[in-house]
Amino acid sequence: MTDGQIISLWQEGRRDEAFRELVAAYSERLYWHVRRLTGSHEDTDDLLQEIFVRAWAALPSFRGEAQLGTWLWRIATNQSLNFLRQQRLRAALSFKSLDRYEAQRIDEDPWFDGDAAERRLMKALARLPHKQRIVFSLRYFDEMSYEEMARVLDTSVGALKASYHFASEIIRAELSD
Repeated sequence: MTDGQIISLWQEGRRDEAFRELVAAYSERLYWHVRRLTGSHEDTDDLLQEIFVRAWAALPSFRGEAQLGTWLWRIATNQSLNFLRQQRLRAALSFKSLDRYEAQRIDEDPWFDGDAAERRLMKALARLPHKQRIVFSLRYFDEMSYEEMARVLDTSVGALKASYHFASEIIRAELSD
């Protein structure tokens, strides 16, 4: 179902149906976007529920200035960033290294089914600063254009290109060791 059809269902008052279609259309892609940022299946499941609850609550105010997918990616990215900030604060309060903790979670995740190369990539990704992690994930995995990323992240294309370049260099260095 297209974004326009989902919005039409919502406007017609068929809100439950619209929400089911929204979840069906975007849950898998949003799951992988959030999972690459958090590194944890359980955290991703929890966040995905929060993301869709926020989308449900905010859908009446959706003005259609952006595509529905871009709007959902913004909600998902903001929720993920908030989660990562909370994780960083918890780690700081317990005197743990969050970078090491996030990379370790990849090894301990029973749901991780990638090979050794993917595991190394995900660990390198976990060590990136949060904003670089998001930019790299959106560009590399989701193949999002810089223009669409600029709308999702509300920043300039030039800043995104620089972030992606720095993230790529860091990951390249991590993987070459």
